[in-house]
Amino acid sequence: IGVDLGGTKIEAVALDRRANVVWRERVATPKISSSEIYDAIAALVLQGERAVDATCSVGIGTPGSISRATGLLRGCNSVCLNGQPFKRDLEAELGREVRVTNDANCFALSEATDGAGQGAGVVFGAILGTGVGAGIVVQGCVLDGPNGIAGEWGHNPLPWPADGERPGHACFCGHSGCIETWLSGPGIERDHEQILVRRVHHL
Repeated sequence: IGVDLGGTKIEAVALDRRANVVWRERVATPKISSSEIYDAIAALVLQGERAVDATCSVGIGTPGSISRATGLLRGCNSVCLNGQPFKRDLEAELGREVRVTNDANCFALSEATDGAGQGAGVVFGAILGTGVGAGIVVQGCVLDGPNGIAGEWGHNPLPWPADGERPGHACFCGHSGCIETWLSGPGIERDHEQILVRRVHHL
């Protein structure tokens, strides 16, 4: 069972040994507490196992990365998970090993293996959703970097901002003007609403 943990939804699929999807389900991502997210993931896993009548291995792709120094999740746009022992907590909840890695890395590796990037020496896979991120695959291997965040570009500052774009919108990471605050789904939605308000005021 593979679980895609996003800022808006959690989606899970069960794959057979030939990588065919045999079950799929999605739910809205809880926003209040890490325990609610753990419960939602566990419920999806158990639902999937009932559907396929088997105990499955579990892999999770999540925004952010687990610190190699502390084992705690960081840089996740589901901010209630930051600073939490995400992998350890889920393993305790499910009673088995859980593999966890960055969602953009999962996406980039999938495309490099049997998708649009198949056969390419270097694949850069960009995600634009509730958050903005990317993964890099070189010769079929994910490039993690020393901090586990190679390829991540969403928290770089907006390049060449105009005067009206400074200092930029506040980001959950603690900075202002991150690319994620402009190009993510919520960022685009916010800008759309502001443009509509300005147009209504001009009428």
